[in-house]
Amino acid sequence: MRWDNLTVDPENSGDPGHGRAADAALFGADAVTTRTFDTPEFRGITFHEIRARSIINRVPGASRMPFEWTVNPYRGCTHACVYCFARKTHSYLDLDTGIGFDTQIVVKVNAPELLRRQLASRRWHGEHIAMGTNVDCYQRAEGRYRLMPGILSALRDHANPFSILTKGTLILRDLDLLTQAAEVTDVGVCVSVGFTDTELWRTVEPGTPAPERRLDVVRTLGEHGIGCGVLMAPVIPFLSDRPDQLRDTVRAIAAAGATSVAPLVLHLRPGAREWFMTWLEQHHPRLVRDYERLYAEGAYAPKWYQRRITRQVHELAREYGIGPARAGAARRIQPAEPKPPTLPEPTQLTLI
Repeated sequence: MRWDNLTVDPENSGDPGHGRAADAALFGADAVTTRTFDTPEFRGITFHEIRARSIINRVPGASRMPFEWTVNPYRGCTHACVYCFARKTHSYLDLDTGIGFDTQIVVKVNAPELLRRQLASRRWHGEHIAMGTNVDCYQRAEGRYRLMPGILSALRDHANPFSILTKGTLILRDLDLLTQAAEVTDVGVCVSVGFTDTELWRTVEPGTPAPERRLDVVRTLGEHGIGCGVLMAPVIPFLSDRPDQLRDTVRAIAAAGATSVAPLVLHLRPGAREWFMTWLEQHHPRLVRDYERLYAEGAYAPKWYQRRITRQVHELAREYGIGPARAGAARRIQPAEPKPPTLPEPTQLTLI
């Protein structure tokens, strides 16, 4: 996406919240409508409301992702995860990849109707669409803008398969829509919980719901007949990778009724790497040299380290009665019956 592919909403162009001077400097005149809200949940956050020309995005061929198409109604994320790999994408918009990524949120206000139009096009062939794989579609902004109900309704009405990865508890608001979609197409839901250490969570994922709240989402979805996997991401070297920490996390994931667990070791791409290392210097300076050695070859930890973590997590998953996620498309979720629901077979969903 480039700012020159965006147009202002004509109905809002005269809004008093429209920051013309700043917008013209950053994005060109009349490119966006900028709003700030003086409310506790959004204090310090700026929203750039834009009208996108396209909402279904093709994943680059060189990507490691096992899917080809995504929908991202937001850019930037108030979850403020210091390791987020998507930080680099803010630089494409001439926005800061550090605090700017956490506080300058791009909102594609026309996402639901644009998606419905693209799904109806003869050029679209009903491929699987992944959501939440760049930034979280259920971040706090979604509570105000409510883009996901329209997006889910469009996917349901076109029986288009999709999957969602989230750290947000707000997904439970759309439980009925997920169930309705599952009656007509393949739907996969995966919650991201990398660790259960609350002290680590408060500093490394400060804008997210607590890990136990995310696991409540897994539990609630299961109680309604929607099998939910857990992406155990990221496993953070030297901070959440001790055997006892891995055991505590997998045990909690199993207790929540997750259908699968897939570990993912922290990776530090440009943009995220600089921000994470700044955080590390402030909070764990003794680990800086260890990280420089571990990630000396690039964005990813060495293969031997990744294999070790994967093996340990899969062994713990078997011990606690859950299977590791396997590559492949998500299976159709079985809607809950009026009587106590029976959990479906493990969802086959690998998002990273």
